[in-house]
Amino acid sequence: MFKPALAYFQSDGAVVQRTGVTRLPLHYGKAPRWLTVRMEKLAREMVTIIISEYGRAEFLRRVADPFWFQALGCVLGYDWHSSGVTTVVTGVLKKAVVPEEHGLAVCGGKGKASRQTPSEITEIGEKFGFSNSSIGALQYASKMSAKVDNTAVQAGYQLYHHAFIVTEDRKWTVVQQGMCLQDRTARRYHWLSENVQSFVIEPHNAIVGDTKRDTVLNMTASESEGCRKASVDIAKEPPERIMRLAMPTTPAYQKSLQDWLPKTAEKVAVDFLSMPRSINWKTLKEVYEFQPRNYEELLAFKGVGPATIRGLALVAELIYGEKPSWKDPVKYSFAYGGKDGVPYPVQRKAMDDSIQMLKQAIQEAKIGDKERMYSLQRLRRFVPQDINH
Repeated sequence: MFKPALAYFQSDGAVVQRTGVTRLPLHYGKAPRWLTVRMEKLAREMVTIIISEYGRAEFLRRVADPFWFQALGCVLGYDWHSSGVTTVVTGVLKKAVVPEEHGLAVCGGKGKASRQTPSEITEIGEKFGFSNSSIGALQYASKMSAKVDNTAVQAGYQLYHHAFIVTEDRKWTVVQQGMCLQDRTARRYHWLSENVQSFVIEPHNAIVGDTKRDTVLNMTASESEGCRKASVDIAKEPPERIMRLAMPTTPAYQKSLQDWLPKTAEKVAVDFLSMPRSINWKTLKEVYEFQPRNYEELLAFKGVGPATIRGLALVAELIYGEKPSWKDPVKYSFAYGGKDGVPYPVQRKAMDDSIQMLKQAIQEAKIGDKERMYSLQRLRRFVPQDINH
């Protein structure tokens, strides 16, 4: 079984495995029909083999692993470094996976399709015989994963793609992607239900990328625990009191954002972390009336967006001294390393193991000779010269 090197972090005494957020160049256009048809055929057979040999839970783990996900995109014949890997591969899986046959389904997708995720979860939940409460819990997981990556982790990426994969035993994984038009890059976020102990404390299953931003507001970091608690306490105060606390931080009082951000803050970070001239007091009044019990309830509240989260974090630090984390949670990775040793030398054994696993899957797949030949030809591009089989 392919087991790539993974990073582990301690969160509230528990080990949380993180397998991916990917930062990729933003590409436009779409895959040609002649290619997607073959990708769907090959993907269907690979999914069938993996589920038959290892089970649905293992398939979710592999999709939630950005290394394996990227390798899958390569074998299916798509660009290894394109942002389109995310949208095309999940789109192919959505068509390749047959719920009645595989016991899992892919919901959501790109743009408008992402907004259909709740209704698609309801539809597949009814097909799998889920209770209303189970369907509601899955819809909540879909909503919170998107809310966290759009709001709790502020790195300048706006989500435009959300895929929610769920099995008939109610396990799930999320693969979603955001874009930053300022530097024309995309970032991918992976989640896995079996590793999510909290939606607001180190929840991602993977953080992977080629660069890091100097400044990112990460309210999901363990280091942000004090700021999270202070933010909830502030939100439970009457809006009038919050307004008095926030006044010294507004432009009228000559308090600029640069005084709050770390000194290393880059320009693109200042742009997406800029403070609003007026906080949404209507939403804060509703939050006050609701009295959230914890940060998850605060984040999940309708109308609480990035600006509100930034405003509360600002007051929490400037007034109460509870600092949020400014470390970008993205991790470095090129799946197996780079030929020039950047970000690290190629991990040959991991690469060889992946090649053999994928090659065996293709050879055993019940697909036509032409599609099998095309797939093996694509796979050979990644095989080192000293491998003869």
